[in-house]
Amino acid sequence: MLQGLATALVTTIPVLTEVFHLLTPASQGSERLRDFVAGSGCGIHYLDDSGLERAFALMQQYRDHPMDLADASLIVAAERLGTRRVFTLDRNDFETYRVKKGHRNQRLKIVG
Repeated sequence: MLQGLATALVTTIPVLTEVFHLLTPASQGSERLRDFVAGSGCGIHYLDDSGLERAFALMQQYRDHPMDLADASLIVAAERLGTRRVFTLDRNDFETYRVKKGHRNQRLKIVG
């Protein structure tokens, strides 16, 4: 699925934390993910203080459709990187979320 993507992949530490929590540490999936990240298969977008504030604001904004920190961190990364494209298996939530671009909130383009 990822082989067809022409753009660089970026994720966040909260997303990696969630994925590694779901995978058992000794699993083949966990090992492959570690190799993928260590081999520069994707970049890491780190949340600074203002990014964390924005993530918390998003979690509050979407409290009726609970947004966790991992999801919020991806929206913050998309906003900071100027993209609307998000690779996710969580279509239901990400069809609801919006990225802020200027004064407008725009739908995400879900890849995957």
